[in-house]
Amino acid sequence: MEKYPFIFSEERKYRIRRHVAFWTFWWIFQAFLYSFIAWNSSGRYNERLIIAFIESFIFTWSHMFLAYTLMYFVIPRFLLQQRYWATAVLTVALFLATAWISVLLGNYIINPIINILADKGYVFRDEMKPIVIHRSMMGGLRGGLTTAGIAAAIKLMKHWYVKEQRNLQLQKENVESQLQLLKAQVHPHFLFNTLNNIYSHTQDTAPVAAKLITGLSDILRFILYEGSNSVVPLSKELQMIRDYIGLEKVRYGNRLELHLDLPDHADELYITPLLLLPLVENSFKHGASSMLEQPWINMRVSLKDNRMHMKLVNGKARMSQPAKSSGIGIQNVKTRLALLYPGKHEFNITNEEEVFILNMKVELERKSKTALVKTVPPIIEHMQKQV
Repeated sequence: MEKYPFIFSEERKYRIRRHVAFWTFWWIFQAFLYSFIAWNSSGRYNERLIIAFIESFIFTWSHMFLAYTLMYFVIPRFLLQQRYWATAVLTVALFLATAWISVLLGNYIINPIINILADKGYVFRDEMKPIVIHRSMMGGLRGGLTTAGIAAAIKLMKHWYVKEQRNLQLQKENVESQLQLLKAQVHPHFLFNTLNNIYSHTQDTAPVAAKLITGLSDILRFILYEGSNSVVPLSKELQMIRDYIGLEKVRYGNRLELHLDLPDHADELYITPLLLLPLVENSFKHGASSMLEQPWINMRVSLKDNRMHMKLVNGKARMSQPAKSSGIGIQNVKTRLALLYPGKHEFNITNEEEVFILNMKVELERKSKTALVKTVPPIIEHMQKQV
């Protein structure tokens, strides 16, 4: 479309040129057309042509009223919104309004001008016919219907052409994004195979390392595959939290005092994926890891109907920075809650000197497993099954 700016560009200079060219052509075309139609072979064609040019120019303003009202009011607000009855009624009303505007133009502008020209001898008065209401209405509508119809048709064709080009561009970008996502899946596929090979070599000689590899593989699989869905079962989200905490427990050993209370059955409740992980990660990163002695974390998730309440409490060093309450992870969670659960969540943080308390309540969706619709493209879903 950039190759044809005169036709498709929305810049002011091109729009003005398009409209001036259209109405100039239509004015001249109508003048010659109706000068031939009204010529009675009396040898006075020049006089008839002058009158035709004047009439065509004046009536063009009523045509412009009809055309622009259709193009910029009726079509976008009613026709394209599929309000067909309103479109029909307004169109008929505009036809009648255009006819009456033509009456006024004919009686109060065209007729006086032609009388002046006749007095000066430019046209012959016996070639003139009195401009009555019926003639004025017909004169305004005969070209108005055609002009407005052509202008509206051009507007609609341009609208649908531009829309089609945008759809094609979106489809192209969607295909490219799917291909990029497919390429990105190649590396996780290799990663999972490598982790499986390492696991097979360590499960006998280093069982702890094998367990860590299994936990890491499960977390990566959840992030890469389940994370692309709009929602996931709460049970899967909680299992991923268990896996993550399991990896952290190995790191801290017996030094970590952990109290974990998670519901066992939450298959019918669905939550946006990876909503809880940043909060748990934050408690380890800014809480337990900053305490040299006796790090502790207390996490409890309870359910009441569709409402989930998560309370996460962790200790922290006395001199640790309070930035964690406004860190990137927590800010991202706040943003996602505002976008995905507007009016359906509560999020409160208490950041004291030696303790950090987080309370989050979210109203979740409840549906059967078969109602879950994946957002993963089919080609990607096929690759997931191969991993």
